[in-house]
Amino acid sequence: MLTVNGIHVYYDAIHALKGVSFSIEKGELVTLLGANGAGKTTTLKTLSGLLRPRRGTIDLEGTSLETTAHVPEGRKVFPRFTTLENLHIGGFSRAKAALGPELEFVFAMFPRLKERQKQYAGTLSGGEQQMLVIGRALMAKPKLLLLDEPSMGLAPKIVEQIFNNIQAINRAGVTVLLVEQNAAMALAISHRGYVLETGNVILEGKSSELTGNDRVRQAYLGG
Repeated sequence: MLTVNGIHVYYDAIHALKGVSFSIEKGELVTLLGANGAGKTTTLKTLSGLLRPRRGTIDLEGTSLETTAHVPEGRKVFPRFTTLENLHIGGFSRAKAALGPELEFVFAMFPRLKERQKQYAGTLSGGEQQMLVIGRALMAKPKLLLLDEPSMGLAPKIVEQIFNNIQAINRAGVTVLLVEQNAAMALAISHRGYVLETGNVILEGKSSELTGNDRVRQAYLGG
């Protein structure tokens, strides 16, 4: 579905991605691991078109990268709009009358959002806001969903719920690329993974293989 081949990305003179290559098959849930500064967020920004590679290619089923939806870290909701209005913003490029199926899908995945649909987004809890930004991305009916640190700053119980939601979204047929510091939980729900280090892919494999890899265990799974 997605093929990334040797992309090089710079921030001015800083060489952030140094020939990164990886692929994702349709229907997969793939995790991207790495320490802070490894290039994970840069990779997602490049896939969503916020950054352009100087070299290398990105192919998403031969189509435009507009068919991706990016959920950045930090739960960036529109606080003065209601939950429902935030969701409709996610589908801004489509006719409002056609958003019914996506809205039903989002409410099925996140029943709390249905309960809070008339509530201002800025008054939602951190966990509810994370549900909202994921739901807002799903309103675009993306072929590929990019998630950047969805567990950041959330209580353990809410993190577990969010990861269950991500797994359910994937099982419903949405292809997912997940960037996550909680390596253990990310590998537990994903099919495959890649490890980035200083702008390079240094390891790849099935999630079960990476979980058993000594280097991954020592660096990301607490030994």
